[in-house]
Amino acid sequence: YLEKEGFTTISASDGLMALELARKHQPGFVILDLMLPKMDGWEVCRQIRRFSDVPILILSARDEEIDRVSGLTMGADDYVVKPFSPRELVARVKAILRRGRLPSHQDRHSFIYEGLVVEVDKRKVTVNGKPVMLTPHEFGILKTLIADQGRVFTRDELLSGIYPRGDAVVIDRVIDVHIGKLRQKIEKDPANPRYVLTVRGVGYRFAEETGHE
Repeated sequence: YLEKEGFTTISASDGLMALELARKHQPGFVILDLMLPKMDGWEVCRQIRRFSDVPILILSARDEEIDRVSGLTMGADDYVVKPFSPRELVARVKAILRRGRLPSHQDRHSFIYEGLVVEVDKRKVTVNGKPVMLTPHEFGILKTLIADQGRVFTRDELLSGIYPRGDAVVIDRVIDVHIGKLRQKIEKDPANPRYVLTVRGVGYRFAEETGHE
C-alpha cells in the first residue's frame, strides 16, 4: 500500500534487524510493530530515539490507555491499534509527514528567547548554543507555542495540531507527556520551566517577550 503511493520501503523480520536497518538507511519514517523477536518494539523505539528524530508510528494489538501513553512517552509519534485499515495507515503516515513540512510563509522565521533558538526552516533547536534533538511532535508543539508567545493554547488545540482528526489515540494525557519530554530537553529545571509554562485548568503557553526575525 505504501509503495503504491510512491514510498520506497524496507522491512525487518526482528527488532535487531530493524535497529540495524534504521542506522544504515536513515529512513524518513518508521512503522514499528511492538511484538518483535530478539528485541521488542519498545526497545527498538528507545534505541532509535538515541540517534534519530525520525517519525515513528507504533502498531500494536494492545489497546490499553497505559500502552498508548507509554509508546508516546518513549518517543513515538502515533499509535495504531490492530486490526487496522492499510489505507488508514497510509493516511496517517502522510498526515504525520505533512505536519513535518511547515508552511512556506514561516520558512524564513526563527525565534529566540533567553538562550533558546528555534530555526523553523531548518527544524533546528538549540539551548545556549547546544543542539537539542526533538521528535516531530515536540518540535511542532514548541513551534506552535513560540510562534504565538503569550497566547494560551488548550490541550485540544495542541492535540488537533499534531494528530489526525478523529484519532482514538488522542487523549489529554498525551499532550502532558509531550510537554514533559519537551521540558526535559529544553529547560534547565523542568519542574520550574522558564519557556513552556502551564496555565492551570486551561493548557500551556510560551513565555512572553520572544524576539523573532
